[in-house]
Amino acid sequence: MATTADNNNKNPALDPDTDTPNDQGHEFAQFGAGCFWGVELAFQRVAGVVKTEVGYSQGHVPDPNYKLVCTGTTNHVEVVRVQFDPKVCPYTNLLSLFWSRHDPTTPNRQGGDVGSQYRSGIYYYNETQARLAQESKEAKQLELKDKMIVTEILPAKKFYRAEEYHQQYLEKGGGRGAKQSAEKGCNDPIRCYG
Repeated sequence: MATTADNNNKNPALDPDTDTPNDQGHEFAQFGAGCFWGVELAFQRVAGVVKTEVGYSQGHVPDPNYKLVCTGTTNHVEVVRVQFDPKVCPYTNLLSLFWSRHDPTTPNRQGGDVGSQYRSGIYYYNETQARLAQESKEAKQLELKDKMIVTEILPAKKFYRAEEYHQQYLEKGGGRGAKQSAEKGCNDPIRCYG
């Protein structure tokens, strides 16, 4: 029987991500590969990806915000949560993009971005994703030979959606590229298409 003390110690940030995709045939995937802005844009451009969101996961503080995550005290990772149609986009396609998008051998760093929120991670939603992630990591390690991969592979914890200004940031005036698709989460009437 749970006591009041047990209930007070329950930390929702440590719970699994129990959100469900909009469509029963879709799946979620979660990746940390440095600053989430460019990573989100890369995943949005993959055929079969139906939605992307940036946020924070793997930390121990409920309802974090960007400023708090940047202190390095919450253990959160900047992640992109991808909703995809596995009939169109196999999970292995997402893993291939993940490995090509960043340097998985630099702990807590991607280029000029330094801090634990920039660490490399694959956060899985089911055992098939866990197995495929591990297999892809082993294959990438063979390719990199002596450079050791530091990518963590863990169950997806609660996803906290980042502040609205971070969503599709590179296409809201923060970046210099093609417009993002409204179908994949972009909701700015000027910068989105579709």
